[in-house]
Amino acid sequence: MYQDLKITVVIPCLNEEEGIARVLARIPDLVDEIIVVDNNSTDRTAEVARDNGAIVVHEDKRGYGRAYKTGLLHAKGDIIITLDGDHSYPVDSLSYLIEALLDSGVRFVSASRFPIQDKDSMAVKHMIGNIGLSFVASLLFLRRIRDSQSGMWIFYRDALEKMDLVSDGMPFSEEIKLEAILKPEIGFRECPIRYSNRAGEIKLRPWRDGWHNLLFWFRKRGSSLFGRRKPGNEGE
Repeated sequence: MYQDLKITVVIPCLNEEEGIARVLARIPDLVDEIIVVDNNSTDRTAEVARDNGAIVVHEDKRGYGRAYKTGLLHAKGDIIITLDGDHSYPVDSLSYLIEALLDSGVRFVSASRFPIQDKDSMAVKHMIGNIGLSFVASLLFLRRIRDSQSGMWIFYRDALEKMDLVSDGMPFSEEIKLEAILKPEIGFRECPIRYSNRAGEIKLRPWRDGWHNLLFWFRKRGSSLFGRRKPGNEGE
């Protein structure tokens, strides 16, 4: 409990046996609920997470967005924080991010990895791709977005009730930010964090995922401007 607010951490995992134990071991006592979504892993991710005190929820259909939507449905906290299971996002920054949300005046804050503090934490091609996608998003939505691909967010649970989240794939990370930006009753801010090298295998497919994410930006913008059909499950 933090200032009478219940805190939930949601972590989607696909074969994160190596990293998830390190992540869970560093989560502070202020967190009331830890939900690990096992996205049909073939290793011991679920067993390791359960042994380290997490509630494990299974989602057999693979997909970044699919795993998140399943985990968020189970979250009971007043404030929800998301993490990756690979230990790349700073677990020791949770109290800092909670204070950032409480002081922000908005209901959704996204952790920004830029400017990169540790140059070895992100491959050059990933850095260029992230900067490029964030630049396009900033132009399309007339709002500066420093890190459109960040997977660490903190928000009030009631913000989810105002969002229309449809992507089951990688574009979910963009979509949840855009829903906050496009809906004034939610609001959007970014907060800098220190990013580090991940543990375990890399699952990002830079060219394919980048292309799907770019298409998603344009479809989402067209939908918001002209009332076209909602973007589908790109990037699964």
